[in-house]
Amino acid sequence: MTIQIERTSSTTTPTSPAGLSVHKVGGRVGARIEGVQLSGDLSEDTVAVIRDAILKHKVVFFGDQHHLDDETQIAFGERLGPLTTAHPTVNTGSSRVLSLKATKGMAANSWHTDVTFVDRVPAFSILRGATIPEYGGNTVWANTATAYEALPESLKALVDGLWAVHSNDYDYANSFDTEDQNNPQYTREEFTRVLYKTEHPVVRVHPETSERTLVLGHFVQKFVGFNPKESAILFNLLQDRVTKLENTVRWHWRQGDVAIWDNRATQHYAVADFDTQLREVRRITVQGDVPVSIDGRRSRVLEGSADVYNRLDELIR
Repeated sequence: MTIQIERTSSTTTPTSPAGLSVHKVGGRVGARIEGVQLSGDLSEDTVAVIRDAILKHKVVFFGDQHHLDDETQIAFGERLGPLTTAHPTVNTGSSRVLSLKATKGMAANSWHTDVTFVDRVPAFSILRGATIPEYGGNTVWANTATAYEALPESLKALVDGLWAVHSNDYDYANSFDTEDQNNPQYTREEFTRVLYKTEHPVVRVHPETSERTLVLGHFVQKFVGFNPKESAILFNLLQDRVTKLENTVRWHWRQGDVAIWDNRATQHYAVADFDTQLREVRRITVQGDVPVSIDGRRSRVLEGSADVYNRLDELIR
């Protein structure tokens, strides 16, 4: 079954600043960090421990961050690197913060890695629980590095040289128009108002850990050199390896929780099981780089420029 979060004690990271502790919550993915209030004023040592924990555990969780608002969330995020704009196409009222709000259905209730339809795939996503329903609305993460490691050698031989086309104009986007989306924040037309297509290696080399990770998720349109039927079969085969329950961790949100994940080594899924309760989470995103394949080739843009999404211009603040 899916790993459940246990809020129990664990060992303290030896190099952690006083009071800060990292608790492993899943065998392959996930850790909880205690003893820190997130802000832009944290010491370099504290930020280094947090970053190392994200790289090691792929997703980390913080509780009781009730002091955070958009500005303090942004200030902390900038300690991990330059931020992207809120989204390449969607506007939910902030230049940096993407609000994901729903009372039924969510555009994230499918396995995905954030914004893989652009060339510079985001490095980290920082998600704050703004309004948490009484029940439901959990989020599940999967480790794409351990998923790759567990592949049989014959399957590795196939995917090591495989490339895929990712796009924001994908079949799953049709869900914006379903009856389940009774209060969509944005429409399919807005999500696809600028079309993006990028060719990524299915296996990338992580720029900080040198791990090999799988680049998949629901933005994949097809695999290069395969027809639609073959692509669908291969996609399902690989996705099933990524989302095997032993490779996942499930977070039960509480008000004031924050989750930070390495977007280069994970997929995630927001579970739409909270009936008509209001659920809002607010996300900021740290810029990433262009994925590089095992043989050193970089991802290639087929359509659309993400320069605006990755702008460093502080005037957009």
